[in-house]
Order: sequence, then C-alpha cells, then structure tokens
Amino acid sequence: MSLISNIKIILVEPAGDRNIGSIARVMKNMCFTQLVLVNPKCDPFSEDAQMMAVHGVDILKNAMVVDSLASALNGCQRAIATTARPRGIPTPLETPRTALGWLLEANVTSALIFGPEDRGLSNQELSHGQRFICIPSNPEYPSLNLAQAVGVCLYELYQSQDNSQNYPETIPETTELASLEALEGYYQHLEKVLLEVNYLYPHTAQPKMEKFRRLINRTNLQAQELAMLRGILRQMEWKLKNPTP
Repeated sequence: MSLISNIKIILVEPAGDRNIGSIARVMKNMCFTQLVLVNPKCDPFSEDAQMMAVHGVDILKNAMVVDSLASALNGCQRAIATTARPRGIPTPLETPRTALGWLLEANVTSALIFGPEDRGLSNQELSHGQRFICIPSNPEYPSLNLAQAVGVCLYELYQSQDNSQNYPETIPETTELASLEALEGYYQHLEKVLLEVNYLYPHTAQPKMEKFRRLINRTNLQAQELAMLRGILRQMEWKLKNPTP
C-alpha cells in the first residue's frame, strides 16, 4: 500500500464548492484518497463541485464531513498545518519540500491541514499541527488560491514518496506515537488543572495553551510518555482534593 494512502487532506471550513471539486481532482492526479471537510460553508457535493472534480468524483463523493478539526484528526499521529504568514506566537515555518516527507511513514496515519479561503487557519486551529509549512511565493502577494496551494503540496508529497527514507526520523519505528486524539485529551486535562492551580486564568488561557501545544507537539510524544504525563495531572488533582493537614 502506498504511503500516500495514509494521509488525510483536511480542509477547514472551505467556502467554495468549485475549490473542493478542484482539490478532489488534484488528489486523484497524485493518488490521494482521503478528503476530510470540517464544517464546510458550501455544498461540497454540488453539480459545480462534481464538474470540477472530473475523474476525482469518487474522492469527492467519499469525502468525510465532520464538525470539528479535532474530529477530523481522529486516528492521526502526525499533522502538518499550512499558513501563508508568520504568527504572533513563534511558529517555525518550513517549505513543503523540506517538511512534507515527514508525513510519509509506514503504519502512521498523518494529516495535512488547510484553512478557509478567506482567512487561513486561526492560531487555535494552527495549534493542532506539529509542524508548519508556508509555500514560498511573491512577498507582495503571497496568498495562493486554496486549490492551488493544495496542488503544490500534493505534488511535493507525490514526488517525495519514493525518497521518504531520506527524511531523518527522530522516533524509532518500534515505538507507538501518541495519537492526536489522545494529545487533545491531554491538552484539555492540562488546561483544567492549570486553571485549578491558578497558573492559567480564563481570559488568558487560550494563548498560553496555544504555546503549550506548540511546545509539546514538537516532541513527538510516545503513547507511554503521554500516559505518564496524564498520570502526573491525575496525581495533582488528587493532591488538590486531599491537601496535607
């Protein structure tokens, strides 16, 4: 089975049915099959979408529609998010050619995340990624059409699949990476505990948690390591409820 078949192409709140159809077409061109739409703002199965998909209509018709990015990432161990601009929170930006090969790993389900046409991914949505790419383009007009951006990235992935062994791997193949679903549960647990100990306050929790997500996502946590961190949080909760007299 091709490594490409393990990669989900996730579109967050796409607004153009023609764009979605065009993306299904280029997915067919480059042998991708998993299209996930998060809360689409149009009819992704419209006549226009199918017209633009051409021979990719099967991908379009089999697209999964979910109501949240967290749901779209269920079952994934790796995710790369795309952005057209630097952010206030330090976000190391890589090019598609240098970063995307990281998604090509046997027995690992990965995701490539794209934001809405009008705004791109929000900081909160971007924080679901572990690495971040920006397509080099004219600095005076860097924003690409969504379908064009997807096409560039899928081409780079298609070209790199035969050379995926050249991308350095920091996690031994025998280890089980923590799933993104499990990581999301940990982040919610961490936020709850940090609010209880007054390290976080409701009005500042979101930006600080985004920084925690960026920091932890870079570590490629193993499932056992994540279980250990959850254990620490549970012990902290127990101690808060049972203070020493």
